[in-house]
Amino acid sequence: MSTKLRVGAVNYLNSKPLVERLSEFASNIDLSLDLPSRLADQMAAGDLDVGLIPVVEFFRGDGYTFIPNIAIASRGPVLSVTLFSRVPWAEIRSVALDEGSRTSAALTKILLRTRHGLNPRFEQLPIDAPAEQVKTDAVLLIGDRAMRACLPDHRYAYDLGEEWTAWTGLPMVYAVWAVRGGVELGTAERGFQKAKEYGLSRAGAIAQREAPELGLDAGFCRRYLETVIRYDLGAAELAGLRRYHELAAELGLAPELSLASGAA
Repeated sequence: MSTKLRVGAVNYLNSKPLVERLSEFASNIDLSLDLPSRLADQMAAGDLDVGLIPVVEFFRGDGYTFIPNIAIASRGPVLSVTLFSRVPWAEIRSVALDEGSRTSAALTKILLRTRHGLNPRFEQLPIDAPAEQVKTDAVLLIGDRAMRACLPDHRYAYDLGEEWTAWTGLPMVYAVWAVRGGVELGTAERGFQKAKEYGLSRAGAIAQREAPELGLDAGFCRRYLETVIRYDLGAAELAGLRRYHELAAELGLAPELSLASGAA
């Protein structure tokens, strides 16, 4: 009897099309859901074989590869990665970073330090802490929490997907299916592809199912899944991924390494 692949995915709306019926399309997996930062830690500890992890953690990983042509990405506004700020970019001196985030936390630092030439103080915002109570100039929120947030005391709401693409002209890739070194996917790799195809064909149904629990409008959720988030990892996305890696490495946020492709 073959050992099941331990697979972890992000428990956010944007990941739902990638895991819809995944356990049926790839029957030899054991799927769990968690925050992206925790999934990265589980991958690093060897507790997962495959994880939908932040791309910055993919770069930090030991011998990771990724499943081809699947990603969580955007080209322009992403809606679920937002830097809420009381002041304009040039005046930001302190930032609270969503505990669930690592790719977006690094993206925030890249935009502040490299694009705007700033060096603010950073602190962590626990996942259960109200963002409204933070004392920092700005606060980064990601995922479903970012889409629900309003933060009226923060005059500015910067969509970091939009900021990245306006600056670089490239898509922003947030997560990939990372495969731990030495793990053989076998027929399961096709299962991940089939789940993606099926999930995207069912975006409307997924949106209708998930919206009430998230406290969001079903029509908004459908548009988010169908027109905002990009799930392919093509040439443009790979170019964006490489540029992000270069900039992160320049700031010491990721190691220098060659960008591997394909599953192990």
